[in-house]
Amino acid sequence: MVDEPSLEEMRALLESLMANDPEHPDVSLTHESEWCISVYPSGIVVLENLETGEGPFHMRAVAHDRALELWQSLAAGRISELQLLQWLPGYGA
Repeated sequence: MVDEPSLEEMRALLESLMANDPEHPDVSLTHESEWCISVYPSGIVVLENLETGEGPFHMRAVAHDRALELWQSLAAGRISELQLLQWLPGYGA
């Protein structure tokens, strides 16, 4: 858990998905608003609000570079921009 991670820390966290650790199947970033984006090795990305229960919404086949861009938007508090993207309902499982 890192408060206000740098771009390099976010990138390293995404790269840790390559380890395919069954105990840690995803990595996530949570904004102070409790909006969270989780990224899975399969390329599924999930957006949800951990406080209000809004969501979950997902995208499939998201490359790490794109996931990093989504995290940067979340970290900057651009929630409304994120919500305008082509999310599908559910966790995508």
